[in-house]
Amino acid sequence: MTGFVVGGPILGLSILVGLIIAVFQAATSINEQTLTFVPKIIVIALVLIIFGNFMMQKLVDLTLRLFEVMAVMTG
Repeated sequence: MTGFVVGGPILGLSILVGLIIAVFQAATSINEQTLTFVPKIIVIALVLIIFGNFMMQKLVDLTLRLFEVMAVMTG
């Protein structure tokens, strides 16, 4: 579940931007392979800036839970 929460926003917005650029390329007959790369990188950077703290907190919580479970299982 944590993987979906952490990776979901990045993957979802990357797919959405790629789809928008693909429709734009199809409508204008522009066949530039690198056209989708720059907008996706910008969107990913913005998502990490906006949601990075939330994502990192979710990963830290997961790590702490894993260590707690390992401590219970071994001790």
